Amino acid sequence: MDESIAGNRAYWNDNAHHWVAPGERSWSTDVITWGTFEVPEAELRALPDVTGLDVVELGCGTGYVSAWLLRAGARSSVGVDPTEGQLATARSLQRQHELPFPLVQGAGEHVPLRDRCADLVVSEYGAAIWADPARWLPEAARLLRPGGELVFLGNSVVFMLCCHDDESPPDERMTRPQRGMGRFTWPDDPSVEFHVSHGEMIRLLRASGFEVVDLIEVYAPEGAPDATLHGGEVDFVSAEWARRWPVEEIWRARLP
Repeated sequence: MDESIAGNRAYWNDNAHHWVAPGERSWSTDVITWGTFEVPEAELRALPDVTGLDVVELGCGTGYVSAWLLRAGARSSVGVDPTEGQLATARSLQRQHELPFPLVQGAGEHVPLRDRCADLVVSEYGAAIWADPARWLPEAARLLRPGGELVFLGNSVVFMLCCHDDESPPDERMTRPQRGMGRFTWPDDPSVEFHVSHGEMIRLLRASGFEVVDLIEVYAPEGAPDATLHGGEVDFVSAEWARRWPVEEIWRARLP
C-alpha cells in the first residue's frame, strides 16, 4: 500500500468517531450543502441534474453525499472510502435511514470499480484532498462514461497559503509559497493532503481528458458562526476570514 494511503487510512480510522455526529446530522436532511459552512447547492449550483444518473462518491466518509443524491433522484450511488471506521458509520446510518447503497473499501488512487460505470463522480473533501490528484483524476476519468461529469470540493488555494502548521486558523498573512504546492504533511500527524495551484489543477484535469466547466469559490454566508472541527475542539476558520476569502472551492469538469 502506498505510504500516503496507509497514513491517511490510519488517521481516519483514529478519528472516525469525530465524524459520527456530523454524519448523523447530514443524513437527517435532504438539503444538499457544500463545505464547512454548509452553503446550499441551490445557491452554488455546482451539480448537474442528477435525475437518473449513476454516481460514484470518492472518499465518501459517512456517505451523506450519496444519500443526498439518491434522494434527489440519482438512479444509483456507490460510496468508496479507504477507511474501515468511516464505512462502519456509513453502514450504520444506512440501516438507520433505510437507504442502502453499495459501499466499497478503496482509495481514490486505486478504485476497485469497472470502467465507465458512472455518469457523475463526486467528492466533497474525501479524494479531493486526501488522494494524489495526478492519480485520482485519471481514475475518475476511467470511471466516467462519455459526457460524464466530475464535481469535487477541497480547500481553496488561498486558505492553504494562509493556514498554519499548529492548526490555528488562517489570518491575513501567507505562511507558505504557492510555487511548489502539492504534498502537505503536518507535525505529529500521519496523514498526507494534496493541494495544487489553479494552473496545475487545470493541467491535471486536461491531461486526464477533462474539460473544465466551472470553478466556484465558497465563502461563509452572512451571519455564519466560526467553523470548528472535532466537536468544537479545533478552531478551523473564522467566519469573518471566510467572508473575505474563499475557504473552499468546487471544481466542475466534464469528459467530452
